Amino acid sequence: MDPKPKIRTDFPYRTRHEDVRIPMPDGTRLYARIWRPLTDEPVPALLEYLPYRLTDWTAPRDWQRHPWYAGHGYASVRVDVRGHGNSEGLPGDEYDATELADGVAVVHWLAEQPWCTGKVGMFGISWGGCNSLQIAALAPEPLKAVVTVCSTDDRYDNDVHYMGGSVLAVDMHAWAATMLAFVCRPPDPRHVGDEWRETWLKRLEGVEPFVHTWLSHQTRDAYWRHGSVCEDYQAVRSAVLAVGGWHDPYRDTVLRLVEHLPQDRIRGIIGPWSHQYPDRGRPPGPAIGFLQETLRWWDHHLKGLENDVMAEPLLRSWISDSHPPATVYEELPGRWVADPAWPSPHVTPVTYAFQGVPVVVDSPQQTGLDAGRFFPFGNDADLPPDQREEDAHSACFDFPVPESSEGGVPVEILGRPSVRLHLTTPAPTGQVVARLCDIAPDGSSTLVTRGVLNFSARYGRDRAVEAQVGEWESYAFELNGIGHSFRPGHRVRLAVSSAYWPWIWPQPDAAGFTLDPAGSSLTLPVRARTTDAVEFEEPEQSEPLGVSHPHTLEEPRPERVVVRDVAKGEWRLEVDPRYGGTRVYPDGLEYTEDALETYTISASDPLSARTRSDWSIRLHRPELAWDVTVVTRSEISCDADAFLTSDEVICKEGGEVVFHRTWEKRIPRTAG
Repeated sequence: MDPKPKIRTDFPYRTRHEDVRIPMPDGTRLYARIWRPLTDEPVPALLEYLPYRLTDWTAPRDWQRHPWYAGHGYASVRVDVRGHGNSEGLPGDEYDATELADGVAVVHWLAEQPWCTGKVGMFGISWGGCNSLQIAALAPEPLKAVVTVCSTDDRYDNDVHYMGGSVLAVDMHAWAATMLAFVCRPPDPRHVGDEWRETWLKRLEGVEPFVHTWLSHQTRDAYWRHGSVCEDYQAVRSAVLAVGGWHDPYRDTVLRLVEHLPQDRIRGIIGPWSHQYPDRGRPPGPAIGFLQETLRWWDHHLKGLENDVMAEPLLRSWISDSHPPATVYEELPGRWVADPAWPSPHVTPVTYAFQGVPVVVDSPQQTGLDAGRFFPFGNDADLPPDQREEDAHSACFDFPVPESSEGGVPVEILGRPSVRLHLTTPAPTGQVVARLCDIAPDGSSTLVTRGVLNFSARYGRDRAVEAQVGEWESYAFELNGIGHSFRPGHRVRLAVSSAYWPWIWPQPDAAGFTLDPAGSSLTLPVRARTTDAVEFEEPEQSEPLGVSHPHTLEEPRPERVVVRDVAKGEWRLEVDPRYGGTRVYPDGLEYTEDALETYTISASDPLSARTRSDWSIRLHRPELAWDVTVVTRSEISCDADAFLTSDEVICKEGGEVVFHRTWEKRIPRTAG
């Protein structure tokens, strides 16, 4: 399949777009862009609702899909969240009550417009996919259907903050730092006029780093239950098309939604994709005709058209064939399969018992440097490389996939593997990491999926219970969902480590644990091989916006570099997230951003863990003599009792500093 989408220029409707300001009940106005078909008949409205600035940051992506929907007879609407972009008001925490209430108000406003039929759909990816689900759980009457992509139903254990009850260092840090830089960007004078500066300074005075709040809630308390749809699936009354990718950290949400929502209003699709819309052609592919697939969803649920969208299987998912390890794949080998229910009648749990004598697992603290990016976006260095070095720091248990004269039968899995590990620990704190790998005959190790459990979360994520020192206990937990086929002649490997930096922040004690194979096992969701007729159209999009990316003479720095200081025993990971670099928009805006994330640790000292993120963003309109810069620095370190956070923001207008603030905070370690 050609991974690049077809550009479509002919549509059933001609379209136009306009920018408007939508009033909220308190008088605050949210900035919106509306693409509408040229027709006298009212049409349904589709809403995408984000904090990511519709006039610049998401504009290229918006132009791929909103005009496409409008061309098919929908009013497609993109709205900036309060306090972001050109919307009025002050920014809040992610998915806070104000954001969700505003979203409900926008849904009602759209339904009341004379050009709208009164029926509204919401869609989005990541943040937009999350708040689509959360607003659906508030059940505004006009909201009839949702398409949620790469989103979470569980803000605590399946988002960017915690994993298995452990602090998710890599994105607790990186995303909080990113949002600190993003929230400090000013409104655009081309769209809001001279009031941009006063609005900007007012916003800056109210900025508070997200990491302060996120690190202050280290167990699943009321803060995380807010906005977590898994708390009450029955609150969602809209029809939901849930879409994910096996290389996206949120894919388990799709499995939970198809299990818990009524079958007459839920369908799921999980492909091989990263954290991207499935039509964009970003690795790994194959891409699909996602816009056409969602159009069928909207046509049925918003226009009442009788099509076959609800006759589709409950879950359509991609199962990858065995493949060599690599940090990027244009396309993965594999096939689409269909399951009529979830849990699926085609899937049977098969348990593999461990063998051997008790083994001490005391992984060096740099174990995990080959984990890959938590949020892969399709960049060249995103995915995990060969896992042999990680395996060497772990206790490994292998299970052969038999060969035969006829070629053997693959072991095909679909769903969430689980482990039960019989452990004893010399310290009251710790964590265990389990990686499932596909071992080829040449010894190469391809990461399939993984899971984590903080010892303190073994009785539930809502409490912190220290481990019983010197006592044997069973630690049971699930790994992230996956669709994978282990080829005959390969080996299924379960690798167990006590460290996983920088994904997981290390506990104060570095004592590891002892694992007894006699009481330990791996359970795989083995799927019977079926012949399924799952087909998607080729990807297509509307015409691109026409953003240019000026070339520079500088050699771009590598995306991902590991540096080892042999004398100090220190390891440093440097990551360039590659969000977009410099771009010039058709309206003349020059937008430049640069970011570097750094993760440092010493092999034998868990208290040496350090993270740092540096951001620089410049927005320049030569025709208006408008030139502003945002520079931020964010750091996290620790001692045995607390996390130490340090943040700094410097904002300049025309080279002159107009805002400068630093924050230093000490946050007690509880479960973290």
